[in-house]
Amino acid sequence: MTVEVNANPAKRFFVEMLTRDIELKDSILDLLDNCVDGVMRERRDHLDAEQPYQGFEAHITFDKERFEIADNCGGIPRDVALNRAFRLGRPNKGIDENLPTVGVYGIGMKRAIFKMGQSAQVISRSADSAYRVSISPDWLEDDGNWMLPIEEIGQRGDDRGTAVLVTNLYPGIARLFSDKTGFVNDLTKAISAYYGNIIKKGFSVFVNGEKVVPHFATFIFSKDSLESGAGVAPFVYTGEYRGVTIELAVGLYRNLPSDEEQEENLAGKPTTETAGWTIICNDRVVLYADKTKVTGWGEAGVPQYHTQFVSISGVVNFKANDASLLPVTTTKRGIDGNSELYLSVKEFMREGVKLFTDYTNKWKGAASRPEMGQAAAPASPGSIANMISNDHWSQDRKSIIKGNKFKPQLPLPEKDMEYRFLRFSKPLSQIKKLGEYYFDNPDANPGEIGGACFDEVIKGVK
Repeated sequence: MTVEVNANPAKRFFVEMLTRDIELKDSILDLLDNCVDGVMRERRDHLDAEQPYQGFEAHITFDKERFEIADNCGGIPRDVALNRAFRLGRPNKGIDENLPTVGVYGIGMKRAIFKMGQSAQVISRSADSAYRVSISPDWLEDDGNWMLPIEEIGQRGDDRGTAVLVTNLYPGIARLFSDKTGFVNDLTKAISAYYGNIIKKGFSVFVNGEKVVPHFATFIFSKDSLESGAGVAPFVYTGEYRGVTIELAVGLYRNLPSDEEQEENLAGKPTTETAGWTIICNDRVVLYADKTKVTGWGEAGVPQYHTQFVSISGVVNFKANDASLLPVTTTKRGIDGNSELYLSVKEFMREGVKLFTDYTNKWKGAASRPEMGQAAAPASPGSIANMISNDHWSQDRKSIIKGNKFKPQLPLPEKDMEYRFLRFSKPLSQIKKLGEYYFDNPDANPGEIGGACFDEVIKGVK
């Protein structure tokens, strides 16, 4: 006799599996991704415009009782709600086909809701319908019922958008959302960094009523340096691989660190400025200011990140209409380090970083620093590439990627004036005594005191 066993999935398994390895902050960023996806659907034919997100916004509000995110980004069409949006996983391609999003698996909204609480409402007003979908604690406990009620509400109108409201918060989430933690500041900083590129293109985000100010990359260069190929300018690479376009730039975003900064770093007071690699997939930042081996630091001849390299910053843009081609993880806040595409791009990332770490080494300890020119307005690698003269590009035929690179000729110190740091420690009482002697200030900078002593002795040697 043949019998059947129960192989139905358990909701508790899905809830715990989906939420265990994602931080609350990243869950909320997932919901913001959905807002941006809505804009992309609305502006599908205008995404190459200078300000494609202009006029669209998302408002995030929360306290210890509730969380809500509301946008005006077009809403979720009724057929999508009925067949796709609320399923645990995307069944197949459809609504976002040929749309440059980063969502592949269709779990972001559900995972965010399950991360925060046991009750939720999703209210949507789209071009064809207005409705509410509710999730209750009873539904979460019932493994036999995977259908959710959808309730028609109000009128469609022109106010098209989506609101996600989560209540019955878990205790740990309620505490983070209270005013007793720094979560508001942490979330705001994350949005500023991870959505800076999109905010720069017109999107507005508010957290508890405060508008988020974007953070985005800038590079020091002059138009002359790009046209001549010589001077302080970024290393740039552009290419295409199997439907993915790549734009890469790495260079200096600020002056080289001064001797005083170096002293502070040695004393355990590192600068708070941002350096490292930022990786963007379809306008979304998926890795921000990374300084690890993930982005090539400390491998294949590139030194490990050190505060001496605080001036070096890089950006990589990946763009593809098929999100599955992008080297991004399921959390959309990390890079798939085993991706053939990413491993190939990483070779150029390391080449560019090595150019600038060598450059900073050659100027280390110099009495004067080279003229850096002016920081440009926030510039993408693609916009910088468009300013480079054609005769300064070269091809790299070894890579699987078909592309071109620009390698600037950076200014170097005179060969007969190489510099080295002198580093030693002496009793503080003696340092203060010399500070008083040379500068009438016992608290003068130790580096300046050492320099004065050296200069006086070298005069005697001459």
